[in-house]
Amino acid sequence: MESSIHTIACNNLLILFAVVTMTGIICSKLSDILKVPDVVLFLIAGIFIGPSVLKFIDISQYQVENQLILTFGSAFILYMGGKEISLKVLKNVKVSVLLLSSVGVLISAFLMQQVIGLSFGTSAMVALLAGSIIASTDPATLVPIFNQIKIDRRVSQTVISESAFNDATGAILTSAVLAIMLSGKFSLEENLYQLVIMIIIGLVVGLLTGVILLALVNDSPRGIFKDYTPIISIISVIIAYELSTALGGSGYMSCFIVGIVTGNKQNFKLWLSQKSYDADCHVVETLGTICRMCIFIILGSQVDLQVVGKYFVPSIISVLCFMFIVRPICVLACTLVDRQAKWKKNEILFMMWVRETGVIPAALCGIVTSMNIPGKEVISSVVFMTILITLIIQGASTKFVAKKLNLLIEDNKVASETDAL
Repeated sequence: MESSIHTIACNNLLILFAVVTMTGIICSKLSDILKVPDVVLFLIAGIFIGPSVLKFIDISQYQVENQLILTFGSAFILYMGGKEISLKVLKNVKVSVLLLSSVGVLISAFLMQQVIGLSFGTSAMVALLAGSIIASTDPATLVPIFNQIKIDRRVSQTVISESAFNDATGAILTSAVLAIMLSGKFSLEENLYQLVIMIIIGLVVGLLTGVILLALVNDSPRGIFKDYTPIISIISVIIAYELSTALGGSGYMSCFIVGIVTGNKQNFKLWLSQKSYDADCHVVETLGTICRMCIFIILGSQVDLQVVGKYFVPSIISVLCFMFIVRPICVLACTLVDRQAKWKKNEILFMMWVRETGVIPAALCGIVTSMNIPGKEVISSVVFMTILITLIIQGASTKFVAKKLNLLIEDNKVASETDAL
């Protein structure tokens, strides 16, 4: 009997995975046709095939699998975000990126705490948790957009770097707020110390993991595993996350650093053969796409339309304040002090507008709501509406805004601009 129950559960899980991935493929195809970010369609599709509407899937009975998808998926997407970072470009705007991805996250989180607290009339800690979750942006959405739209490289790399770094910061801040809520204790000194330790351990573990595993697939006699480069890439994410977490560090930060090392391997005198590089690109891109599909569709399936309807007005107010008040304050506070970057008015305005919320906030929201944290309905409503509105409005208007601000570059100038940087 027990064997039969396990078999049925296994079959149901396989069917669920097939439904989610097939839905994701259809949505991806539609996104190409409609010119809409695919994650928006993933979310909407998840709502329709979930318990709220068609009841095709229900992830609530697979809590372990749900946690696995959210944890590994978000870690792997951060790894992919790290691979897109160019250290050469990053060097010229490092102060702005550092401020946006650290101070900027704190400014966003605490300002949104006030906005959400007033809009929903909820407790300060619930509002801060919601603000912390949505404080980071989304490299998984921004990277594909900037690959399609040729925007001034300095600006695009700054936005992408910010989104990749602040995902790790947002994840750490969320974890810290969660720890305070669960323990009921708050010590500024202790929490700051814990935050610094998490970041340092995350950086060290990520750097060592990235360099060591990359050396094993290097195109040299030392690269004894170079024929298994894609597998090593996947394992590097798991090792970095688990090792860092076990040592008290940030697993998300470690995965991101591994991605940076992999994406800038020439700086570490490490190289891949063309065969290994091509295989790795195909596998990583495919797995990353599956992770995005699963995270957003499953998140959509967990949305309670009655709760969204109940909190619709305060959610809209919160998101609009986020887009038109909080984000501009954040960008101004972090860019005006960077004299070296010499940001122009049009560049600052563009960075104010482009801040889509996506994968990591979605994953963090899924983790928080699965823990039955007080105020989870408010948190899920805010996060869902923030993702949906920022992706639809800001994601779809990126090219239009860039053109109006004179930040689009012609195709024949891309190569020369890259060489100059």
